[in-house]
Amino acid sequence: MASAAGFAAVFYSEPAVLGLLANVVSAFLLCLQNFAVVHTGLGPQGAEDILAGVHLVLTGGFVQLLAGFLAFRKYDPLGGAAFLTFSALWSSYGATRIIAAAYPSLQNITLPSGNASHLLPTGMAHLSASQSAVAGLVAYISISFILSFCSATVNYIMPFIFGAIALALVFEAVALFGQWALVVSGVIELVIVMCGLYGAVALLLKGVTQRYVLPGFGHPLFNVLLLGSAQKSSSKAIGEEKKKNTKYAEPMALGNICDTVSPFLFAFYFFGYMKNFCVGAAWISIISSCQLLSSFYSYLRGDVYYTTKFGVHSLYWLVMSWEEFTLTTFLGLSKAQESRLGMFGGWFFLAIACMLFLMSTHKDTLEMLQNASFIILTAASIHQIPMPGAYLFLGAACSLCTALSMYATFASLINSIGEKALIPVGAQAMSSSALQTTLMTAKIFFTRSKNFPSGTRAEVPDALFYVCNGLAAASAIQGTFSDPSRQQLSIPSVLIPGAIMQLYVCRIQVQGGRRFGCILPFCYAAFWGAWTWLRFAGHLVNISAGNSEGFTAGSIAFLVLNAFLIILASSFNVVLLCMTLAMELLTICFLLFTLENLPLPFEIVMLSIFSIICFYGATASLANSMFGKDLMMMGPPLFTAETSKKDTEDPPPCVCPKSHCTSGLRTIADLLNRGAVCGVPTDTVYALAASCKHPQAIEKVYRIKDRPQEKPICIFISNLDQLRAAAPPVSPLLWEFMENVYPGGIGCIIKKGEWLKKLGVGAGYSRVGTQDSIMIRVPDLTVLVHLIDMTGPLAITSANPSGEVDSTHHDMVISRLGHKLEGVLCDGESDEVVASTVVNCTKIDESGITIVREGCIPVGKVMQIFESVKNRAV
Repeated sequence: MASAAGFAAVFYSEPAVLGLLANVVSAFLLCLQNFAVVHTGLGPQGAEDILAGVHLVLTGGFVQLLAGFLAFRKYDPLGGAAFLTFSALWSSYGATRIIAAAYPSLQNITLPSGNASHLLPTGMAHLSASQSAVAGLVAYISISFILSFCSATVNYIMPFIFGAIALALVFEAVALFGQWALVVSGVIELVIVMCGLYGAVALLLKGVTQRYVLPGFGHPLFNVLLLGSAQKSSSKAIGEEKKKNTKYAEPMALGNICDTVSPFLFAFYFFGYMKNFCVGAAWISIISSCQLLSSFYSYLRGDVYYTTKFGVHSLYWLVMSWEEFTLTTFLGLSKAQESRLGMFGGWFFLAIACMLFLMSTHKDTLEMLQNASFIILTAASIHQIPMPGAYLFLGAACSLCTALSMYATFASLINSIGEKALIPVGAQAMSSSALQTTLMTAKIFFTRSKNFPSGTRAEVPDALFYVCNGLAAASAIQGTFSDPSRQQLSIPSVLIPGAIMQLYVCRIQVQGGRRFGCILPFCYAAFWGAWTWLRFAGHLVNISAGNSEGFTAGSIAFLVLNAFLIILASSFNVVLLCMTLAMELLTICFLLFTLENLPLPFEIVMLSIFSIICFYGATASLANSMFGKDLMMMGPPLFTAETSKKDTEDPPPCVCPKSHCTSGLRTIADLLNRGAVCGVPTDTVYALAASCKHPQAIEKVYRIKDRPQEKPICIFISNLDQLRAAAPPVSPLLWEFMENVYPGGIGCIIKKGEWLKKLGVGAGYSRVGTQDSIMIRVPDLTVLVHLIDMTGPLAITSANPSGEVDSTHHDMVISRLGHKLEGVLCDGESDEVVASTVVNCTKIDESGITIVREGCIPVGKVMQIFESVKNRAV
């Protein structure tokens, strides 16, 4: 199926090739360095270590980052999570080498009393920058073992590679304290190189030939279903998640991995193992970037909850890490302890953590426990709460977050692979409808009306937009102008959410095509960037209120710009309007500061009001967007623009005959017989159909759907007599079973053979099914049966872009895929909202049937039919 012109597409269809090669090169580089150190007794120094770090960042980091992107696009949650995790690992390890080489004199500074480090023996040697990376290595060791175990349910090459990476990291960590471990690490890295090269070649050949040439892939070490039976208590939550399926894989495992690594590093720091957070800040910044990617992929899936949650968590880890970096590297705890009492950003984090907990009450117990641990962590990091041994308590809270996130990582990976809740995650505290009822009741109580006018519908990124601005405002509150330590410590908590993270929000607003939506975060990012530069970093770059004429002119320009934003916001909702009005007053405060005439209490009040507005906006946007309803009032727009409807509708992009007309059936049949691809109704959901006589039409189906080549296409026949005439080598038990399930919403996978050509499959023989098996279904829909009688067997797959929800009306097919099709047979609403149930019958006589996919026919009913047939046969 692959041609020379399409050879580069192999790396798109098999992104694991890139991921494995990146790990091979990185492991080989470390292997050579380790053996060189053992042979010469001299470690890499200066430029050599910097170059090694750069190679690790570029090859192990960026190349594997691309592999992770493509794996998520291919709907591979395990591959996407693994490659992005190892991308962060190699990038972090490379950054550590660069830091250690660039600053050879960097030693961890023992903090004064107040930090948990005072519990350590006074004679303990100071740890070097590279040794501080032990905390990160230990975190990635745990994650690597989890990835190794989970990958064993998919193939038997990845487990050895990921397991070898975990063992190599163990000895790399040990080697920081004894050179003998370098030999063991080097040998294990050679194993990574050999296994990785074999795996890359095997997948490359598979991508070129579209079949498994070398063993190792396509068969797991063990069946994932052996890990447990589906948990009934979690089935509803899993079902709700499946409704959000898009062409992107679930990013929850990646987000949980990031929530494992970051608190693990902080636990080491708070327990006193690391006294300087320079290396820790680098590691957390890299893994937090991966967490932003999990937020981004959640956005692409239309999942506002995880978009917001992973964005908030990434924001928290970044702010915390750079605050501790500033503290340990530039200030010192004793100097900054009093200054920290005037920092209030932690309260906003606590409020957002409580909001996430509330919104997770309709999810599983594990999700609620994770949010509860985040509440404990954010509460412990509030500087105004007096707590003896605060660092020890923070370390314990981080340990709790790590444990829960590690279990959540394992559960989300296994449950995604098995497509059912095999690993228990607990029941829902309340149903989705109960939570909606609670929020709606609160809305009615406060508005005293059931018909309170609403504003524009909340979009997925809106909650994160409000969070960024609210946190920046809360962190910008300063009780005095004369505390440079507080100003310096406040830089990360204002700059990261207000400017950097808001640019990310701007990016996803652009992705969604919202013209006004991306303007606000971009303009406000510039505002908070200027605020940080002048108000908090001014004393570091010799800029003060007395010599800031450029900032004065800029604030006046922003006042004018924000006035236009106020006018635009008034056409959306009251909350957004109030926010832009408050921003206008904050801009006046900024202007007065540049003129050395700012009343500080007025600024504190305005920042507080702005934060409160943003918190409410975040909560309302999250609730309304999660459920697609106006559950929390955001206020009506002050004015709306009238739009005129088109007098005439655009013509359909393809031929769209009606199914009840004989001429319509003939039209679609003629198109199919000429090699066209058409949308047709079935007894479940709408499907794409291609004649088995035209292999190029079947190939076109893959391109239209953007369907991975390894996913086979089934065939539909009009009745079971057609199958009997082809005389397949089918046992009496299988014949009896098929007679009981056909026609209907059950498809049977049977062994493939030359008999298919007698069935009328013809030239499409190699394009349907797999090399050894084929799924056959007889639909229970008169229209489709007549169409098959006119065309012969049809290659069928659901009429939706790969990974997206099924099409349940011909309008959905036309709007989504009509421009790529030659025709759509219009039959109105489909009989079902989910696809058929798929049963593997290839070993029905030896071990019975296996449910491959549960669809419109419940598994219990299928098994009941099979048991009945088997008992009659006996």
